Amino acid sequence: MANRTPLIIGITGGSGSGKTSVTNAISEVFKNHSVVVIEQDYYYKDQSHLEFEERLNTNYDHPLAFDNDLLIQHIGDLLNNKPVEKPVYDYAQHTRSKETITIEPKDVIILEGILVLEDERLRDLMDIKLFVDTDSDLRIIRRILRDIHERGRTVDSVVDQYINVVRPMHNQFIEPTKKYADVIIPEGGQNEVAIDLMVTKIKTILETDVIV
Repeated sequence: MANRTPLIIGITGGSGSGKTSVTNAISEVFKNHSVVVIEQDYYYKDQSHLEFEERLNTNYDHPLAFDNDLLIQHIGDLLNNKPVEKPVYDYAQHTRSKETITIEPKDVIILEGILVLEDERLRDLMDIKLFVDTDSDLRIIRRILRDIHERGRTVDSVVDQYINVVRPMHNQFIEPTKKYADVIIPEGGQNEVAIDLMVTKIKTILETDVIV
């Protein structure tokens, strides 16, 4: 790794907005260089002290669901050129797994998640803050398709969760963080122009002997 302070990019947006597509598109450009993606979803709080039935009531769209203290600690370690053990969340058991993933310090750290701009401490660590802004009708369709195919959910359960939890949490906690973004990207990964502009910006910030 080059002897420099890592560049930290925060990418956020509502569930199904396409933030992961934007993250993947940017990281793909730098895949042969020094970049790592840290997903906020991996930092859901450990709930092993709770009974399983209690865990089922977890609101994963609320800021209190995340262990931001650990996330901030890990980012601080990476900034100080120290590797970290990223937690793994077990969605089947609704708690943190005993497994971890070793993350080595990199020149570019992409922090991606629905609430990465909600915590001022996280915002203050970021050099670039992106908000992926996608219409709610597209977001719910993407969420339905994802949860049915990847998580074995029914349409009714996804829609019920969206109406009663996801939508109100989005309006209360996620949408307001748009004001903190340096760049707002409409339509997520489909917006190639915005992604190209961000890639160019990142390249200009990094030393040319590392990113070419």
